[in-house]
Amino acid sequence: MSIKTRLQEEQKLAMRAKDKVRLKTIRSLVAAVKQIEIDDKIELDDDAVTTVVVKSVKQRKESITQFEKADRADLADIEKTELAILEEFLPQALTAEEVDAHIKQAIASVDAQGMQDMGKVMGILQKEIQGRADMASVSGLVRASLK
Repeated sequence: MSIKTRLQEEQKLAMRAKDKVRLKTIRSLVAAVKQIEIDDKIELDDDAVTTVVVKSVKQRKESITQFEKADRADLADIEKTELAILEEFLPQALTAEEVDAHIKQAIASVDAQGMQDMGKVMGILQKEIQGRADMASVSGLVRASLK
């Protein structure tokens, strides 16, 4: 089942269960996907939908940080709930060992010699592990490996 189909099914289930928070979160994700499809006049595949989910997850994490800094635990809790719902639509996260293996493979495939090759390595990794690992931490690991 594609992610888009799963989103639509989960939206129906949330409506039937009258789960307002879940319904609002899934609707916003479906709307973001549809907006991209309409703007670009394309049909998004699972990888593109995953990218939209990753973007939404990142936004929620940033919001949580900002709300906690502003001492707004009530709003941070809402964002945390939405974050948990969004994470259900991400692929299974990679372990640290799997991330290391992907990094080593990407470095070897472009024959990276130093920091000047970081963009090439990250380009490969982004296609392979987007949504399955935190790309900010992956970037730090790549940087450490290339020094």
